[in-house]
Amino acid sequence: MTPDEIEVALQAAFNRCETASCPLTDMQKQILLQVVEQIQKNPNSTVSDCDNPLDELTSQELQAFLRFVKAQEEKNFSWKVKLLNDWLQENDSKEVQFIRDRYGLQWLNRIQPYHFNRFSFEDTLKLKVGDRIEICNALWEWVQDDGPCTREWFPCVVIQVDEVKNSHDSFTNCIIRFNNGAEYEIQGVYEWNRYYWRWANDGKL
Repeated sequence: MTPDEIEVALQAAFNRCETASCPLTDMQKQILLQVVEQIQKNPNSTVSDCDNPLDELTSQELQAFLRFVKAQEEKNFSWKVKLLNDWLQENDSKEVQFIRDRYGLQWLNRIQPYHFNRFSFEDTLKLKVGDRIEICNALWEWVQDDGPCTREWFPCVVIQVDEVKNSHDSFTNCIIRFNNGAEYEIQGVYEWNRYYWRWANDGKL
């Protein structure tokens, strides 16, 4: 189907929803159109690749939200628990109050660590023991996009995180365990090896 045909089909579906007395909100219509647009731009993607709640935020809201998450992580606080506590106690969440006002608990519950993968170089979320991530074989072997060894990702769990400080520098090392029980240490997990790991789709939050 051409993009125009897909848009016509979606509009027909929107009209049917209204006829059936269950009209979609403008936000729902916008999300559906965004998903189709993203799949058209990248035919190899899946719906799950496009289903990122962070895409529903405006650019200003996204920046405010990422700043908030990063600030909570730096204090070793759970950003999600902080928001929920604010809501339960009727506290003003200040720069992220819009999440409660516009998006609500259902939106908040949809967010998983892997939704932050594309913001990884900002170190938005910090690794904790028990987190599930995927690491790339480029950590231990020479990998080229067009070479004999291709890039592969392996699921594992974080079992130790250490901050190393010396007189000149500081960095973070991380020990992970693969499903087969083997362990591996990622040195400079944020500083120089951040490109080689990502949050797994079943990572905890």
